[in-house]
Amino acid sequence: MITVYGIKNCDTIKKALKWLEEKGQEFQFHDYRKDGIEETWLRERVAELGWENLLNRRGTTWRKLPDEVKNSVDEEQAIRLMIEQPAMIKRPLFDLGTERRLGFSKKDQEQLEALLSA
Repeated sequence: MITVYGIKNCDTIKKALKWLEEKGQEFQFHDYRKDGIEETWLRERVAELGWENLLNRRGTTWRKLPDEVKNSVDEEQAIRLMIEQPAMIKRPLFDLGTERRLGFSKKDQEQLEALLSA
């Protein structure tokens, strides 16, 4: 069973969930805002994927931060920010059980499709 992590009203999440449905793939959705986020889980993802990859620097939540915060963020600050503001976690994050995948670009979709059909 795949678990998709994200925020329900995110357009990319909506596309990813629809894509999985069209593929007939069973999945579970974890909404960071509704279902919460455990610090231990986030630290595991940071260790696995890197905080730089998990931190969403394109979103409005990041852009609203003061420049001094954005310019000095390190791993601990990034973890704290992502826990306080889950919109700062790049999405979607796919948990395939044995590995995690981040993002939903065309390339990501092709890689996911290959993994799902294996």
